Amino acid sequence: MANDNGLNDYQRGLELAEAGRHQEALDCLERYLQHDPNNAEARNDVGAILHCLGRSEEAIEHFVKARRLQSNSAEILWNLAEAYLAVGNAKETIELLDTMEELGILNADVLNRAATVFLNQGNKSDAAEMLIRSLNIWSDQEVLKPMLKVIHQKRPKISFFCGGDGDTFLKEILEFTEQRFEVRVFESQTEDELFELMQWSDISWFEWCSNLAVIGSNRPKVCETIVRLHRYEAYEQWPEQVNWGNVDVLVTVGNSVAKEALLKKVPSLETQTSVVTIPNGVNLNKFKFSDRQKGKNIAFLGNLRMVKNPGLMLLCMQKLNYIDPEYRLFFGGEFQDGTVEQYMRHMVDVLDLSDVVFFDGWQEDVSSWFADKHYIVCTSMIESQGMGILEGMSLGLKPVVHNFPGANEIYPSEYLFNIAEEFCDHILSERYTPRRYRKFVEDRYALKAQLSKINNIFIQFESKIDSQQSTESSIPISTAPSISAGVTPSFNTTVL
Repeated sequence: MANDNGLNDYQRGLELAEAGRHQEALDCLERYLQHDPNNAEARNDVGAILHCLGRSEEAIEHFVKARRLQSNSAEILWNLAEAYLAVGNAKETIELLDTMEELGILNADVLNRAATVFLNQGNKSDAAEMLIRSLNIWSDQEVLKPMLKVIHQKRPKISFFCGGDGDTFLKEILEFTEQRFEVRVFESQTEDELFELMQWSDISWFEWCSNLAVIGSNRPKVCETIVRLHRYEAYEQWPEQVNWGNVDVLVTVGNSVAKEALLKKVPSLETQTSVVTIPNGVNLNKFKFSDRQKGKNIAFLGNLRMVKNPGLMLLCMQKLNYIDPEYRLFFGGEFQDGTVEQYMRHMVDVLDLSDVVFFDGWQEDVSSWFADKHYIVCTSMIESQGMGILEGMSLGLKPVVHNFPGANEIYPSEYLFNIAEEFCDHILSERYTPRRYRKFVEDRYALKAQLSKINNIFIQFESKIDSQQSTESSIPISTAPSISAGVTPSFNTTVL
C-alpha cells in the first residue's frame, strides 16, 4: 500500500494533469507507482498522460499492465485501443474489438479510424473488415459504401460456379464474399461462357467436385482455382476427370471418410494440389437457443432416400414404441425415391406405427418445425457432417446419431448408437442438457469460424496476386474514411 506521501503524489498528479501540466503530473504519478505498482487506475492514468505527451508507445506498456490488473475496465480498454491506433498498431486494436463490444464501448468511429490506418498501410483486407463492421453498427454511413467499392476494385475478383446439388451450402459464403470482393456467379450454359468468366476472375470457386469442376480444370489455367467437395462426389466419376494440376486448393467438408474414398480414386491428389478441411458452419443467429425440457417428440430432418437409411429409423421407433407408446417421430423432408416411399409407408402400416410416425414433408422454416421437438435423430449410412443434426443441436435438441463411418470424428461417442436397443437407451435416458448441445455447435461448428477459414484462403491468394502484380498502384490515402461516427469519450478524461 502507498503511504500518505504516495497518496499525496497521486492526488497532486491528478490536479496537475487537470491543469494541463502533464510532465509534472507524470513525475508525481510515477513516484506514486513506486509505492503501489499494482494500482490499475494509476497505471491507466500514467498511460493517459504519456499519450497526451505524444509518448504513446510507452503509454501502451502501462495500459497493458493496467488491463492485466483490471481486465474488465472499459476505460482502460478504450485508452489502449486509442494508443494502438495512435502508433499505427491497428492489428492489435482488432484483438480488442470483441471485448469492447461486450462492454458496450465499441462504436463506428473507432472502426473507421482503424480502417484508415489499414488503408494507409496498404492492408485492404483488414480495412474492409473494419468498414463492414462499422456499417453493421451504423448502417446510415453512406460515405463508407463508395469507399468499400474502391477497396473491392483493388482486391481479387472472385467467381462462383455451382454444380452438383445447387447452392444450398453456398448462400452464406456468397453473401460474405460479396461484402468483401467483386463477385460474379456463373449463370450461363456453355463451356465457352464458363471459361470467359474464369478469365475475368482472379479466383474461381467450384462448388461441388462435379461436372463444372471437370470442365473448368481442363481449360488452360487463367486464375487461382478452388474446388469444394462435400461427400457424394468422392464416390462418383468426376474426381478422376478433374485436372488437379490446375486446382490450387481442394476444400473438403466434414470427416476423413470422403477424403479416403477420394484418395482411392486419385492416389496422387495431395502431390498435385493443396487439400484443406473446412467444416460447414451453422449460422447461430438463425437458430435461437431454447432451454427446453425433456419431452417425447423426435425429429428426423432430411429428404428421404436410401443413403439416409430411414428404414432403420422405423425399426428403432418400433422398439421404442414397444417400451413407451407416447413417443412420436416426425420426418421433415420429401421422398426422393419411389421405392423408399413405398417401403416406408408399408412398414409404418405393418409395424402399427400410423399413429406414431408422421411425414411432414419439406420444411422451409426449420427453426419453427423444431420448436416442439426434443430430439434430433440420424440413421444415415454416411454423412459429411449432418447439418440438420447440428442445426437441431444449436436449438437445444438432444442428438441421437447412428454410428456411420466417420461419425466419431464429428460427434462425441455419447451421442452415437449402433443398434435399436442403444437408440432407445439414448432416448429414454434422463440425461438431457440443451445448453451443452448448443455449446458443442458454438465451439466446433459456428458459421463464423467457417467463413474466417475461407476468407484466409482468399487473403493468401490476394497476397500472391499482389506480389505478382508489382505495378499495381496502392489505394490513395484520400480514399480512406476520415469521418467521426457516434459520440466517443475524450481520451484524456481519465486524468481530468
